[in-house]
Amino acid sequence: MSFPLLFDFYELTMAYGYFRAGIHERTAVFDLFYRKGPFEHPYVLFVGLEGVLQGIENFRFGEDEIRYLQSVAPQIRDEQFWDLLRRFRFHGTIYAPEEGTVMFPREPMLRVEGKLFEVQLLETMLLTYVNHQSLIATAAHRMVEAAAGKPVIEMGARRAQGVDAAIDGARAAYIGGVSKTATTEAGRRFGIPITGTMAHSFVLAFHRDVQSPDQAKEAELEAFTAYAEAFPDQCLLVVDTTDVERSGLPNAIAVFRKLREKGYEPIGVRIDSGDLAYLSRVCRKALDEAGFPGAQIIASSDLDEFVIRDLLAQGAPIDAFGVGTNLITARSDPALGGVYKLAAIEWEENGERHLSTPIKLSENPTKVTLPGRKNVVRLLKDGQFVGDLIILEDEEDPKGPLRMIHPEYRWKQKVVTDYEAIRLLRPVYRDGRRLIDKITPDTARQTAAQSLAQLSPEHRRLHMPHEPHVDLSDALYERWMAEIHRRRMEKVQ
Repeated sequence: MSFPLLFDFYELTMAYGYFRAGIHERTAVFDLFYRKGPFEHPYVLFVGLEGVLQGIENFRFGEDEIRYLQSVAPQIRDEQFWDLLRRFRFHGTIYAPEEGTVMFPREPMLRVEGKLFEVQLLETMLLTYVNHQSLIATAAHRMVEAAAGKPVIEMGARRAQGVDAAIDGARAAYIGGVSKTATTEAGRRFGIPITGTMAHSFVLAFHRDVQSPDQAKEAELEAFTAYAEAFPDQCLLVVDTTDVERSGLPNAIAVFRKLREKGYEPIGVRIDSGDLAYLSRVCRKALDEAGFPGAQIIASSDLDEFVIRDLLAQGAPIDAFGVGTNLITARSDPALGGVYKLAAIEWEENGERHLSTPIKLSENPTKVTLPGRKNVVRLLKDGQFVGDLIILEDEEDPKGPLRMIHPEYRWKQKVVTDYEAIRLLRPVYRDGRRLIDKITPDTARQTAAQSLAQLSPEHRRLHMPHEPHVDLSDALYERWMAEIHRRRMEKVQ
């Protein structure tokens, strides 16, 4: 898909400003990162890289797009600039971790290098893919973590904030750990397992002139029977349309018995309202006594990670959870604040060109940027995460004992020894072509599972998780401080 106009308008005005100043082809380096994790969570799953690569490959300005831009920016009369856009192809380089990797605040998730006007025009597209899908994948992971090994099903398309959010959100949720999706187009497009049985409307469609609870129960039995005849080997019935205990559950058991007589075993029942902990115990007891101990109980109804956790803490015998709105919209924290900041720019001084490393200063310390071309080194000991080190790209990987000091909380420090150092960012796109194969959701899902397994339970827990230890290399810290000092001195002068 091609979205050449998926940029904030100021990216066009800046590109033209660079062009008029004669610096549009200077080499620039931008970092894409986030400052604070969503959900009071200490990390996110980096997701959206496949969309980024496909988006860049198809980022082209046709004549329709040029004419529209000329109509909304009539002050740009320089035909050479419009010709520049007509020939636009991104020939820079993009560095990224593997899709699905756990990433922490302030760590570059993408490093984008290329001509200044080109990398500027990509800003919104890159942030759109990474912010949304990383957020949904992380929300899914939290719900899967709360489910403690029981399947979680994504079923939120109808509540998603747009068609693309529904489809790409299902992909991200699958990478984050959900077992299946109800979004059929996501199944077709990405090969994600799909599932779905019946809604309450199926039962109500059999309610013809119902005048009493007994008639409602008879209509429900007719609906269940019709569904079982249509799907005898995939029979899962929603039992809360009228009354779970007096109608839905007895009718389901009656239909299950008839199915067994024909040689089929039911899948189970779904509860979509009411006291899920209580009703699931009622269902489990009745199903077991009726001779269906293998019948599953699926729960839905505005679930999130905290409701799932509390249900299991109460001993609710629920076998799987269907999650919709709270997952596909990340309702409790519906935006990842990823940003895209300049980290280096080619400049001329005394007749020689070099990479300058300016930083953004702010009265808000979290908004002060880190300078230079950077990478992230993950430190593992016996396969477990012990810390990350943000380094300058031209530095060697750390070796030997390493004292890690938190970049903000300077009193937090520890010495790490006997570790394995893994550099996370590697080139994925260069000179107009991608350097890695197409990333399937299954591949990213496996990466996410492996990356999450490196974290301790204290890092992954929902409430008051341990803060990960992320430090700056000495060289990066010294450059950062020198730049801050230089800017302060300029201010004084």
